[in-house]
Amino acid sequence: MLARTAPKVSFLCMPEDDGVIAPPVAAKAHIPGWFRRLPAIDPALHSATDSGLTVKRCMPFLDAMLTGFVLPLAATVRLEIKDGGTTVNAGWDFDRPLVSNHGAHQVAGHPAQPSPPCKFHNYWSIRTPKGWSCLFLPPLNRGSPVFECVAGIVDTDSYVAPIHFPFFARAADGLYELEKGTPLVQIIPFRRDTAALPFEIRAERPVEATERTKVFRNTLSGQGWYRRFARAER
Repeated sequence: MLARTAPKVSFLCMPEDDGVIAPPVAAKAHIPGWFRRLPAIDPALHSATDSGLTVKRCMPFLDAMLTGFVLPLAATVRLEIKDGGTTVNAGWDFDRPLVSNHGAHQVAGHPAQPSPPCKFHNYWSIRTPKGWSCLFLPPLNRGSPVFECVAGIVDTDSYVAPIHFPFFARAADGLYELEKGTPLVQIIPFRRDTAALPFEIRAERPVEATERTKVFRNTLSGQGWYRRFARAER
């Protein structure tokens, strides 16, 4: 009997780009420096009435950062933001385009306006097994203060051309250098047949209220209950 092959995500580039453009990495390998330096407990706040815990002890926060992959900027880009954010010019250290513009009419009414819609060019193609798509979104809990990419879903089992990433500039007027390897988007692959679950809306039953109270009180009791037990009970 043949062993079943585990689903795999493939990131492919043109041979001439191999070893030249920044490669995608597992999200868990791209934890920002501020988070690494953050203590699990802030000693200045730790007291009998305040645990002093930081987000370093928050598993939901950390799990969001560690899920999937991070696709980085292929090479260094400079963004010039001016005219109150209404103009964005770009230059780059690469022999192919890394930034282009969308027409403002395409996002008329978007809350990011008057920042114009721009687009980062990506030179990696992404392939997933049949039935799998990818969710692309701004890097979770580590966004850039200079720009924010627009979220989207692509059926990467059939669309195997490189995917480019629309973005809006977020920073004040000025010149900003985005180094090669700067995270652009976080990629979370998922099976399409499990993406849409049926749902219901109702009042909770007594047994569900008891369960909710138990979980909430265990969480308040400290000692890393979520980290130690919540997953073990799944």
